[in-house]
Amino acid sequence: MGLQKCGLNLNSAGKELLPHGSLEFPCAGYSDKYTENPENIIPWHWHEELEIAYIKEGTLRLKIQSKSFFLEKGDCFAINSNAIHYASAFPSCELQTIVFSPSLITGNNESVFAKKYILPLISCTSFNGYLLKSSENIETSSYFVNAFEALEHEIPGYEFIIRENLSKFFFFLYNQFEKEIESESIELNNDNHRIKKMLDFINSNLTENLSLSDIAKAAEIGERECLRCFQRTMQLSPMQYILKYRITHGADLLIKKPTRRISDISSLCGFNSPSNFSKMFKRFYNCTPKEYRNRS
Repeated sequence: MGLQKCGLNLNSAGKELLPHGSLEFPCAGYSDKYTENPENIIPWHWHEELEIAYIKEGTLRLKIQSKSFFLEKGDCFAINSNAIHYASAFPSCELQTIVFSPSLITGNNESVFAKKYILPLISCTSFNGYLLKSSENIETSSYFVNAFEALEHEIPGYEFIIRENLSKFFFFLYNQFEKEIESESIELNNDNHRIKKMLDFINSNLTENLSLSDIAKAAEIGERECLRCFQRTMQLSPMQYILKYRITHGADLLIKKPTRRISDISSLCGFNSPSNFSKMFKRFYNCTPKEYRNRS
């Protein structure tokens, strides 16, 4: 199997559509180098799979809902299923990740592994993510390293090695959250549920003149709660998110549609004029849309 090519394919709600592995073995590994340049940012997104990230070299800033983390060489970070997250190198890093379906460990939802351990863990509202520092939990971090090396080099029987080490890793996490699991009811995190509705609305109506009221109504909440929800989960206001999404979407279209006029692309991204699009684009990318297209 080896490693898959890095890249995100997100729907309008920020859900990742890229398949990770196969039906027979739902697990994929990724390795890439990142810089602090805007085009290297890993945007806000979420997926149903579990994820473990490992810093091979350099440093990384990672945000997951209302929390921010600074990861250094050797640090390991676990991300829960459906947890919305974002990352950017600071100033550069080599990042290794494994993304996999819980079924790789459980087999099916009726197994003891699912009912007793994995489903209660991924349903725990206290578990969005978990940081393992390089100076701590060395044995647990080694589970990731063993699994990644087996996947990368396709060691004979790598499927068994990966499943065994990921099972050990998540049993460790279960023990860290056991008290919270016992005390919490199994329910979706309200902020997570609301933010997905609002992102879906924004991204589906990108060309419209969106207001705070429109966005709040999409999640059936008031404007103040809308602002608080965005701040808690993304550390941005709704309008800041919209601007950032429009600019990054425009950068993507400049490359994917090289024959389209820049004025057309500015309209597709919801800008009222090409000049405003160019002005905002230069603020983010330190170059004009035309320069960005030619450079890329």
